[in-house]
Amino acid sequence: MRELRFEGRTAVITGAGGSPGLGRAHALLLAARGARVVVNDIGPLPPELGYRDVASAEAVAGEIRALGGNAVADTSSVASEEGAAAIVATALDAFGGIDILVNNAGICRVVSFEEMTAEDFRHSIEVNLMGTVHTCRAAWPHMKSRGYGRIVNISSGSMAGFAWQSAYAAAKAGVFSFTRSLAAEGEEHGIKANTVTPGALTRMVHAAQAETSPFISHARDHMPPEIVSPAVAFLAHETCPFTGECIESMGGHVRRTYLARTPGFSAPDMTLETLAQRWPEAMAGTAEGIFRHDDSDPREWHIRPYVPLRGDGVRD
Repeated sequence: MRELRFEGRTAVITGAGGSPGLGRAHALLLAARGARVVVNDIGPLPPELGYRDVASAEAVAGEIRALGGNAVADTSSVASEEGAAAIVATALDAFGGIDILVNNAGICRVVSFEEMTAEDFRHSIEVNLMGTVHTCRAAWPHMKSRGYGRIVNISSGSMAGFAWQSAYAAAKAGVFSFTRSLAAEGEEHGIKANTVTPGALTRMVHAAQAETSPFISHARDHMPPEIVSPAVAFLAHETCPFTGECIESMGGHVRRTYLARTPGFSAPDMTLETLAQRWPEAMAGTAEGIFRHDDSDPREWHIRPYVPLRGDGVRD
């Protein structure tokens, strides 16, 4: 098998300044395989989110350069159209184009729906979903004009529906469907768009869970970010054979995630009573490959809940 390389390609990776972090791992791998990389991260996050240390785009770009790679840093925010445009402009100014976009930037507030404020919910959507939209919109015309592009959007298994993650789940489900639509529109222009749902020990996980969490212990031993990155790199490569797919990658295990429908039943004279009587037929079907929301409950993972603002602007 020949080595998959990225010489001549420019990749933008958002949210790539954290350590440990998925974005950093993706940036290091793509750079090691020859890509020119724009490492994007805003740096400090709101302290109430509980993230360890401060992410540094320049530190990761420096790591890449120290290893002989080619990288520049960008600190613009994906949460605005202007910020997204600035990120893409960094790629154009430094390397003359953009071939690969990895939308990794994200935040997660672990809190019950009734306790989350409208502002917090909105911020989660702005970063996780609209941030992805903004960067794709900024990169799209450049990819389209060159007849080539690879977009890898990072979603989450939370999109299936997790307790205490309503905003994050909604945003990441939006990323999944948004990417499917991009794939449908981009194929004729040489643009492929796919989604990855990752699992690894990152700053986000440390912020959301206490050190006593069994998931932290398991992830520390078996789920480093670096073993997620090959899936991202494969979807970012010119030889990627598909578009519009969602690939789960965690702990060295890779599988496809997809929507499914049961065979159901038909009744030309459908009534409410008919549906009630025949409901088991609508539900019957194989569950193989379908991730259900009740397969896992993060409330069992020693969660460190996010504390929303009170009405007076103070956090409890």
